[in-house]
Amino acid sequence: MQAFGYIRVSTKEQNEDRQIIALQALEIPEQNIYIDKQSGKDFQRTQYQRMLRRMRRDDVLYVKSIDRLGRNYSEILEQWRILTKDRGVDIAVLDMPLLDTRRGKDLLGTFLSDIVLQLLSFVAENERSNIRQRQAEGIAAAKARGVRFGRPPQALPDNFEGVYQQWSTCQLSTSAAARECGMPLATFRYRAKRCQNSEDDSGPDDFEDGEDQ
Repeated sequence: MQAFGYIRVSTKEQNEDRQIIALQALEIPEQNIYIDKQSGKDFQRTQYQRMLRRMRRDDVLYVKSIDRLGRNYSEILEQWRILTKDRGVDIAVLDMPLLDTRRGKDLLGTFLSDIVLQLLSFVAENERSNIRQRQAEGIAAAKARGVRFGRPPQALPDNFEGVYQQWSTCQLSTSAAARECGMPLATFRYRAKRCQNSEDDSGPDDFEDGEDQ
């Protein structure tokens, strides 16, 4: 029998120290602790699949909480079945002692464990849905306040204004103007269009979209 630990955080910026400390307290060998830094929407995770290939019957898998295993209700239940029934692996969820398949293997114990598992799996997925909704609402509110998302535009080259004037009076083609500024053609078109729109109240419909003159 070997003890394994599984840790998951959703992004590379999130800190997994709390989970590591909890698993190290169980004296799980370091080489048996696997960490994924990606979403819990499914189980196609590099380290999880690597751990799965190593696990054998009667091994024990420890996770800090059920949402660290995953956040998709149906997939958590399916993966639990694969581990416990098909592989013969025990699972212990540290934050929920009832979810420890080594205990209460009689009918009542299994029944209670199944109920708790289904409830917590549902809660994990519901929280994932709530997070997505809160993010969408936050983005919408920020846009309403005028917050701009994405990378800020790069500074224009020093000669852009002069080249733009030559381009706008048909002295330079779009391709030649982009070369003069050292800018990609699409970038020059975009920045020139913004300048033109700011000068002309007629809007972008009158803009010639970059054909060589």
